[in-house]
Amino acid sequence: MSLLPGAGPGEAFVPASRFRDDLFDCLTARGDELFELVDALLCADGPVISPVDLTLVAEHRRGHGAMCEALNRGNVDVPRLRQVLAGLPMPRAADGRLVLAVDVSNWLRPDAPTSADRLFCHVYGRSGRSSDQFIPGWPYSFVAALESGRTSWCQLLDAVRLGPEDDVAEVTAAQVRRVVTDLIEMGRWHFGDRDILIVFDAGYDAPRMAHLLDGLPIEVLGRMRSDRVMRRPTPSLKEYALSYPQGGRPPKHGKEFRFAKPETWGEPDAATTQVTDRYGTARAMAWDRIHPRLTTRSAWIDHTGELPIIEGTLIRLQVHRLPGGGDPLPLWPWSSATGLHSEDVDVRWQAFLRRFDLEHTFRLMKQTLGWTRPKLRTPEAGERWTWLIIAAHTQIRLLRGATADLRRPWEKPAEPGRLTPARVRRGFRNLRPHLHCPARAPKPSTPGPGRPLGSKNRRPTTRYDVGKAVKRPESIIERNRPRP
Repeated sequence: MSLLPGAGPGEAFVPASRFRDDLFDCLTARGDELFELVDALLCADGPVISPVDLTLVAEHRRGHGAMCEALNRGNVDVPRLRQVLAGLPMPRAADGRLVLAVDVSNWLRPDAPTSADRLFCHVYGRSGRSSDQFIPGWPYSFVAALESGRTSWCQLLDAVRLGPEDDVAEVTAAQVRRVVTDLIEMGRWHFGDRDILIVFDAGYDAPRMAHLLDGLPIEVLGRMRSDRVMRRPTPSLKEYALSYPQGGRPPKHGKEFRFAKPETWGEPDAATTQVTDRYGTARAMAWDRIHPRLTTRSAWIDHTGELPIIEGTLIRLQVHRLPGGGDPLPLWPWSSATGLHSEDVDVRWQAFLRRFDLEHTFRLMKQTLGWTRPKLRTPEAGERWTWLIIAAHTQIRLLRGATADLRRPWEKPAEPGRLTPARVRRGFRNLRPHLHCPARAPKPSTPGPGRPLGSKNRRPTTRYDVGKAVKRPESIIERNRPRP
């Protein structure tokens, strides 16, 4: 049995049963098949290799034709499902605030010329190579709520596929704004609570994300490139008069802060030292009101009015060692909050390190739940399958407190509260009888005749080239240049 001795069909299964009812209501077309497909995802033995294999699972009562029809022509009410996910109990950080992580994971489709809207996805170390490559595929932007402490758990809240004409920063900002709005509407954030911390990696321009998300009760935390050059706070009129008694126009920015030149750093406004089990001694230094010097180029080319000064706290984190034994290079997180103290600085860099927990979820989705296994043709079918994966992962998370450890003989024992998502999924088949199943029994039917034997397909499938991200002008002169 995979049911804990003290767990019964009562309180341990109420949140999961309620979510299953809400999920079924969000499946507005071919809902019975899509719901059973989620159950088959959770009840299958071992990793999911192909969706058609899920039709052989006992919990899946329909044939493979119904599965293909549901993925190609079914419908998921995504806005409603987003609100259902936002209404679930949220994991919180040690200080009680919500911490959301944003990252992109690629569904690689190098051998799918009949699939539209593919992009060149940037990947590392594929096929035994250590160098980076560009592989055609569908990139997806995910938003998840992080927990505190070392864990492989997080709560997925949203997923958006990025297209060739999308500005990644603008699409991600709209996605985060929608998630935060849903959290507020569902009562997961109230006036007076700490600001929601949004954690980005180096692929996003943190100051620009803070500008795009202005007006929300959030704080942006993102990693900066190690070769960046930023500016110190704008000197006051008194400081400028003392430095330049001959007068002149007051500057808009302070002196340069070059990440690669320590002589430009000056004394930090806060400094902390902590001893960790995983990284050894961790030293953090923080400088207040550090901001980039913006110009009317690239992403800011269409900005009207005076360019903003986006100030924040710059943190330099240096650890003694890495778990893999590599060279511990310094990290440069930037927070949109100012006036941080030493304790606040520790909370920020620790929250940034928790962002890597989302990588465990991506590995579970791809290697265990088979997110990237289907050979789907249309992007719409891929989005339906992605939301089914999110629904399956959510049920695993809701049931992790009621699952006992069904470990293999070669696996180490784990406490009930420390089970990994893959181990919780291993016992879902024994938990399913205690959950409500709104899917209806299939009706008997006779399969159609199909294509006549020996006939040829007279409608060849359309083939699509791999799209490239739309190149945007880098300057006003380039933008206004007449096209031939």
